[in-house]
Amino acid sequence: MAYDAGMLHLIIEEIKSKDICKVEKIYQPSNDEIVFLLRSKTQSLRLLINVGSNYPRMNFTKNQTENPIKAPMFCMLLRKHLSGAKLLGASQYGYDRVCELEFEAYDDMGFKSKKYIICEIMGKYSNLILIDAKKKIISPLRSVDLTTSTQRPVLTGMIYELPPKQDKLDPLKTTKEEFLDILKKSSSEMRCDKFILAHFMGIAQSTARQIAYKATGSIDSIIAEADTNKLFDAFDAVFNSIKNNTANPTVIVDSIGIMVEYSYFSLDFYGNAYSNQNYESFSELIDNFYAKKSKNERIRQKSSDIFKLLTNAENRIIRKIAIQREELENTEESELYKLYADLITSNIYLMKRGMTSIEAVNYYDESCPIIKIPLDNKLTPSQNAQRYYKKYNKAKTAKIEIAKQIDIAIAEKEYISTVFDSLTKAETESDLNEIRDELYHSGYASRMKNYSVSKSQAPKPLKFKTSGGYIVLCGKNNKQNDHITTKLSAKTDWWFHVKNLPGSHVLMQSNGEEPSEKDFTEAAEIAAYYSKAEGDNIAVDYTQIKHIKKPAGSKPGFVIYHVNWTAYVTPNEKHINDMLDK
Repeated sequence: MAYDAGMLHLIIEEIKSKDICKVEKIYQPSNDEIVFLLRSKTQSLRLLINVGSNYPRMNFTKNQTENPIKAPMFCMLLRKHLSGAKLLGASQYGYDRVCELEFEAYDDMGFKSKKYIICEIMGKYSNLILIDAKKKIISPLRSVDLTTSTQRPVLTGMIYELPPKQDKLDPLKTTKEEFLDILKKSSSEMRCDKFILAHFMGIAQSTARQIAYKATGSIDSIIAEADTNKLFDAFDAVFNSIKNNTANPTVIVDSIGIMVEYSYFSLDFYGNAYSNQNYESFSELIDNFYAKKSKNERIRQKSSDIFKLLTNAENRIIRKIAIQREELENTEESELYKLYADLITSNIYLMKRGMTSIEAVNYYDESCPIIKIPLDNKLTPSQNAQRYYKKYNKAKTAKIEIAKQIDIAIAEKEYISTVFDSLTKAETESDLNEIRDELYHSGYASRMKNYSVSKSQAPKPLKFKTSGGYIVLCGKNNKQNDHITTKLSAKTDWWFHVKNLPGSHVLMQSNGEEPSEKDFTEAAEIAAYYSKAEGDNIAVDYTQIKHIKKPAGSKPGFVIYHVNWTAYVTPNEKHINDMLDK
């Protein structure tokens, strides 16, 4: 479900229900996200506003995100105008996805003044705008000039204007007579959900489908098949629940517990394979639904430089391997050069200087008794034989060296794959900095623009606890993998890694004891989950640390072992999250 006007209305009601709060701190974790730390006499709250194109939303959040060391300019501007300000209230412009937050702040002279934050939560057109009491724009998060929009530019110093109105009705104010009149004028072949989306503003597609399903028993039904009174009753029930603030925070999950959709009422049209789960508040619902998605999006934005570097490096290695394999095929003629040299030597008494070729008996191949050998007429027969021997030795040496270079290139490609895998596990800016530091020390510094070596900090791997109480450490990148395998382990601890695929090093600290079978299984599930392996019955190798060796000069995260056992496990995301030591 898109974050529609109904969800915004309900979140605004949550904001209005809180005590008057003061703005204690303001953060900007990413380009499109602002977090206000609010404090009242009774509680502290974190109000998150995201105006990115993927997951725009506004809600109270309990998730704490890592903030940049240096705050962006827009964040600094908000701190200047709103630090210490009181949040007096929130309101919605009609039934649209536009919200106004009203603050009582102080100007440069110390006098009280009103400031407003306008949140436009409208997909790729989302924006956050700071305005003064006269509706003059102090600064937008994203400026919109005449080259971007001729209808409504948004620039510092201009008077704020609402987005252009849609030719649609406000569903909160629509009467039954108006609804039935519009329905009568619409095509009888029009689908019921399409009718609702076409004529009423601020409604998500899933809401329209549920209304149609509630009235007709199908999301594909057309107006001609619908009982018009039932259709209005279903429509009215939804928007009455919003007006009366009786809507129900609901998330739809599939058979394995993955969240698929969220709403402010049950979505029955998904069928029996899905179930509806309720939350205490809409903020909690939105927070949980987007927690993982927004984290991945934030990491994706901040890791774009690493991703570009790795992609270019991988493409370069693939081209290099292709060229080297072609060169290797060309060295296969080395044995032919030796044959030519041997036959010239055995027939040298028949040859004279100035000959361009000779036909000699091939004693080595009965299927080809006569072979024609090209000669250089400027050389003597002996010099021609030496020339072919030199070609043979050169090709033989090249064959060995090219094979070595191919092995090196393949190993580098495998290393790049492990760093790609590390990117999927990165959760914070610190994790990304560890990956940058690893790449720098692995020889990629010349390809990393504006990179400077920062003071290294102790890696912070993921920490789990098994049912038997054993601590399990899991590396999120190669730097952390090396740290837990070589620095945090004892010889009797158990080490786990997915078989023949990139993945995390997982260490179960056994304290010299023998963990139970269940503990081994749980540690293996963690190793399988934090790897590139997919599906069921994933093979995971495990052995004691005393059998793990790290070759001198090897790439970060690379180890070897010759003694191991293999477990086959199917990781469960919920169970692994339950084991996570938070």
